Amino acid sequence: MRKFAFLAVLATALISCGNTYTAKTIELTNMNDSVNYAVGLVNGANLKMSQLRNDSSDQVIAEFVDALQRGYEGKVEELSDVASIGQNVGFATKACETNGLAENPAWTINEKIFFQGLVNGLYDDQSVMRIDEAKEFFQTAYMASRTENTVAGKPIKASCPKTTKTITLNNKMDSINYAFGLLNGSEVKAYVLANDSTGSMAKEFIAYVNKGMKKSYTNPQLVQMGEQVGKTIKEQEATGLIGEPSLVTDFELIKQGFINGLYEYNEMWEPMAAGQYIQETLSNIQFGDNKSKGEQFLAENALKDGVKVTDTGLQYEVLRMGKGAKPAATSTVKVHYEGTLIDGTVFDSSIQRGEPIEFPLNGVIKGWTEGLQLMPVGSKFRFYIPQELGYGAQSAGSIPPYSTLIFEVELLGITK
Repeated sequence: MRKFAFLAVLATALISCGNTYTAKTIELTNMNDSVNYAVGLVNGANLKMSQLRNDSSDQVIAEFVDALQRGYEGKVEELSDVASIGQNVGFATKACETNGLAENPAWTINEKIFFQGLVNGLYDDQSVMRIDEAKEFFQTAYMASRTENTVAGKPIKASCPKTTKTITLNNKMDSINYAFGLLNGSEVKAYVLANDSTGSMAKEFIAYVNKGMKKSYTNPQLVQMGEQVGKTIKEQEATGLIGEPSLVTDFELIKQGFINGLYEYNEMWEPMAAGQYIQETLSNIQFGDNKSKGEQFLAENALKDGVKVTDTGLQYEVLRMGKGAKPAATSTVKVHYEGTLIDGTVFDSSIQRGEPIEFPLNGVIKGWTEGLQLMPVGSKFRFYIPQELGYGAQSAGSIPPYSTLIFEVELLGITK
């Protein structure tokens, strides 16, 4: 669906909120508590950065958290696509009372004329102005307005009418309002009401435009997001938090996490660290067996003849010892290699590709950086790399988190 010019406008009219919210320290007694709180904190911090750069007042935060609560409690009206778009148009039009028509601070919105243009566009009434004329006129006026120093006057408020009407445009600002309404009405007709054979969808659209005008949220886009997030949290009570059946959803902890994130209250946790905790916890729940199996494998492997173990836990076997120089951590090397999991699954192989690879040693996993410094050029070693010297809690392509890795590596040369 196409995006209409006014739908991105954020309302700035203030309302009185019945609730106030405070960032605070709370007790997290177990892993489940911590994940719930971390989910809220990370998402709240992301909203702060992405949606509240221009206004992060108590008012805006309260509107979002109220919406989050409504969504969770199922107190949000389920709207059709037509109704939802109509409501958004109402929100955006209300915002023009503060921001100026089409977010242009030099243009005063006349809702009576704008809405009549909108309705005439919905019903393809071009008696006052043709669509092509409106488009050319509006674009020209908008470009010209960039050099104007005028400030929008007091908005003229009205509700959206239900029927078409031929009106008189007495000045340039009347024409701008009407053209903007007509163009958006024609867009709605083409892309929202294309299947409206009875006119019922147009009536629904207009009704919800007027409903949207009555809801003076500071940031309606954020409010809608809060309602949707609240609904999603409720749905996860059945499936498990963030899709993990073993994690129980705790809305109050998530909500406080959102509040703390929105207020940038990082006394309990930095958002980046909280995000890493979520990822590592999920990896541990889903792939914890990889860690224990890898540890058992390495413990048994270390007892085999020819296997050497470094202070970091890296294990290696010398399959062939070369006579060349050894690389440094900053060297670039040329190697042939094959990597497998402990069950024998090959996950990568330059040998199978038939082409060696070059890379800087300080740009790979720790096990490779350490291990290849033990190899003179011409050597061939087998490395057994613990997960903490590999990819740890991260997955890498077909390598699951916490995987112990086995590599056969032939050092062909040092290129830099």
